[in-house]
Amino acid sequence: MRKQTDLVKVKQTARSLLFADIHETELSPVIVSHPFTDSGFVASPNTDGEIGLLNITESDDDQRRWREYMGKLIDGAKSAYEIYMMVTKPYALTFLKFAMPHLSREDMSQILASAWTRSEAPHQDVNVTVNQLLRMFKQADPTCLMEQDEYIQFKTLDDTVTVYRGVTPHNAKSVKALSWSLNQETAEWFAHRFGENGTVYEAQIDKKHIYAYFSGRNESEVIVDPSYLTNITEVQDLSSDFLLSQE
Repeated sequence: MRKQTDLVKVKQTARSLLFADIHETELSPVIVSHPFTDSGFVASPNTDGEIGLLNITESDDDQRRWREYMGKLIDGAKSAYEIYMMVTKPYALTFLKFAMPHLSREDMSQILASAWTRSEAPHQDVNVTVNQLLRMFKQADPTCLMEQDEYIQFKTLDDTVTVYRGVTPHNAKSVKALSWSLNQETAEWFAHRFGENGTVYEAQIDKKHIYAYFSGRNESEVIVDPSYLTNITEVQDLSSDFLLSQE
């Protein structure tokens, strides 16, 4: 990995993504899919310097003007992280995947931490495989990847750690995933969110195969190498035990 970020190369990577196709949705032009916008309606300065609203799904000229404007923002960025923050959440890890060869270990680690926690389902990014994500975490600097209090908690984990994961019928096949929790109640929340009748699993893993601990969103999340999970078993919900005790 590079000792220093090659910002010129990162900007070239971002510009390549800027010229990706704009994918329309059922809610277009209000909602679209693109690395640099979630909507077909975008703000951009006109020839007088005043900010106007463009519809980049219907006008090639508007699309060109918007790309020129975004290109200037990219070119004027002072850091890789500043460019990364221009990228939409669904494409955050995609940007990191392509920018990673040009990033320092510190910049890569900070962007990875943000991209992972910003994304609703980061391990389901179709542009980034689980193995690619795992390599990112293995190469990251833990002191840059985690906040100070998270890193302290990470260092105090036992040699063998019990972890939990909640899955719904929609992701029931992804039990051996990167993301687990130290908290069973958190796993239960994921198993039953959206009113789903999901399943909670418990497993053990050696600390040396855990690469990060994130306390954000009160999830007590740990990133693990799923190939080293052992004793994966289905467990009864704590909420179910409580309800049974009241009968």
